[in-house]
Amino acid sequence: MLLKEKLQTIETFTAKDGTQVTIRPATTKDSKGIVHAVSEIVSEGTFLQKESVRTDKEEKQFIHEMQENGNMYVVVDINGKISGLARVIRSSLEMKKHTGLFRTWLTTDAQGKGIGKKLMAYTLNWCQKEQLHKLCLTVFSSNQIAVDLYEKAGFVVEGVQKEQVCLKGTYDDEVLMAYFFNSGGEKK
Repeated sequence: MLLKEKLQTIETFTAKDGTQVTIRPATTKDSKGIVHAVSEIVSEGTFLQKESVRTDKEEKQFIHEMQENGNMYVVVDINGKISGLARVIRSSLEMKKHTGLFRTWLTTDAQGKGIGKKLMAYTLNWCQKEQLHKLCLTVFSSNQIAVDLYEKAGFVVEGVQKEQVCLKGTYDDEVLMAYFFNSGGEKK
């Protein structure tokens, strides 16, 4: 089911385990739920490039800025609980307006249900509607589930920064990936 809302859609679907899931634009009313979900994600894992969580006030301001700048910021809503999010931040430079930076997170209870794949499809659809040419992201090489998801979606590796991060005492590579909309998903 798709409904239109301010150039962004609301998508409702049934996850692999039968859970009803809604992907929808974030609103300032979601700020506390987002802060709670991000706090949970930060405390659980090492794959998130974030070490602290915004306050409720900071999150409301961020949501407002994302809307004002025409960026994508959506939440994964499962039974009224924010269980993940995805965002695309467009470059503010005129010479890079054709690009966007993608970030996404899911709480543990939302993982393994096909939600990441749905978020990816939602994001790529949004980017096409917005006529972006290139969507960029970074992922740690040890996060093989995410790397596989991105490759299956059509992302290509543009580069690897060797031992770029230190996660719990172990060095890991940061992989730079991109999706090209007007060149068949292949690197030029």
